Order: sequence, then C-alpha cells, then structure tokens
Amino acid sequence: MKWVTEVDKSDLIKEIAVELKKIDELVPPEWSMFVRTGNDKQKPPIEIDWWYMRTASIMIKVVYLGPVGVSKLRTKFGGKKRRGHKPAEFRKASGNIIRTILQQLEKAGLIKQQDKGVHKGKVLTPKGMSFINTIAKAVFKKKPKKSVATKPKDAEKPVEKAKVSKEVANALDTTKKSSGKPVEKKPAEEKKPKEDKAESVEKKQVKEPKSNEEKPAEEVKVEEVAEEKAVEDSKTESPVNSETDKSKSKEE
Repeated sequence: MKWVTEVDKSDLIKEIAVELKKIDELVPPEWSMFVRTGNDKQKPPIEIDWWYMRTASIMIKVVYLGPVGVSKLRTKFGGKKRRGHKPAEFRKASGNIIRTILQQLEKAGLIKQQDKGVHKGKVLTPKGMSFINTIAKAVFKKKPKKSVATKPKDAEKPVEKAKVSKEVANALDTTKKSSGKPVEKKPAEEKKPKEDKAESVEKKQVKEPKSNEEKPAEEVKVEEVAEEKAVEDSKTESPVNSETDKSKSKEE
C-alpha cells in the first residue's frame, strides 16, 4: 500500500468511487435517496452518487484500521448533533448504511472477515488491495510535479554591505532627520595667541572718532537742497517787505 500514503485522500476517494460504479454487486438500495446518514444530520445527502463515495471512504478506513467492524466505523463517520440552546452532543452514524455497504463489498470479493488476536472484523482481500493500489498509482502520476528553479553556476554573488554598528547608524539617522544632509566635521581652528592688556588699550586710544566733516554723500545733498530753498524763500519775501516800508513812509 505504498501509493495510498503518498496521495491526497479526497482525490483518491473520488477516483475509487468512479471505478466502483463499474462493479455490478455495488448498487445503492431504493431507500438511499430518502435516508439520512446519521442522527446528527438534518437532511439526506444532496449528491446523487453519495453511496459510492461512502463505499470508497469505508474501503480507505478498512486499509488503515482493519480488522474493523460496524461499531467502530459508526463512531468514525459520526458527528455532533445540534440541540438548540443546549450544547451539541456526539452521535454515531447510521449502522444500516455501513452494514449493507460491507455486505456488498464482501460479495464483490474486495473485503473478507478476519480474526487478528482479540480484534475481529473486515480486512481487504488481495483483490481489494490491488484495486486500490492501481487507482492510487494513477492518481499519483496525475499529480503535478514541483518545478525546482536552478540557479546558474556563473551567477555573481551580491556584494555584502559593510556592517555598521548600532550607535553609528542611530547617529546617522538623527542627522538625516534634523537636516536632509549629513553633518560634516569642520577642521579645528588654530588658537590665536593672547595679547597683553597694555597693547589692547593702546590700540583703542589710537582709534579716533569720525569727524563731523566726514559725512555720507546723501546727508550733504540734503543740506544743499535745504540751503537752496532758504535762499529762494528770502528772495520772494524781499519785494513785499519793500512795499510795506514805502507805504509807512508816505503815511508819515
């Protein structure tokens, strides 16, 4: 049974169900269209070929658990029953369905009764083992193989970046956040020699304040314009004053 363990069970059961339809002994009874598969179910199965699917799954259970009987298979195919507001409870599957399927498989020569120590039940016959093994092998060949991508030998390895300590990396991050560019270190300035206090006092005395004559050109122009206006005002006022003086002399 090498191939059975290397194949997906759902795919294997579907393929076995297709092959079981070709066997004359395996015929679903009339009541299979209306019956529920267990007390935990609320409705009968929806699929038309559910009888062959259940037969295939029972054969797989016999492969792994054989010798196995009806009671153990009922627990394997059971489920939880919903009870409204109460917590769900486990219920066994229908015994009549499993019993009739085992009888049909035994008539077809795919299983047989066997005693193995304390355990008693059904096991696969050599015919049944070869039947499942051939189907599993066909399913395994259909399975797509995983493509492994091979790298070229002459491929250049990527250059590894130089490792930087955490402290240096944190410092660089802070400088980049504060200013977009990293901070550059300035060269150390040479220290100037200290001057004596006496020399500094003499330099201050040598500096004389600016004389009043040294004025900027704008101030000079403003003063010239003001003088010209004063001269014009004096010229305009002189004829009026002369007329007033003449009138005063005549009156006298």
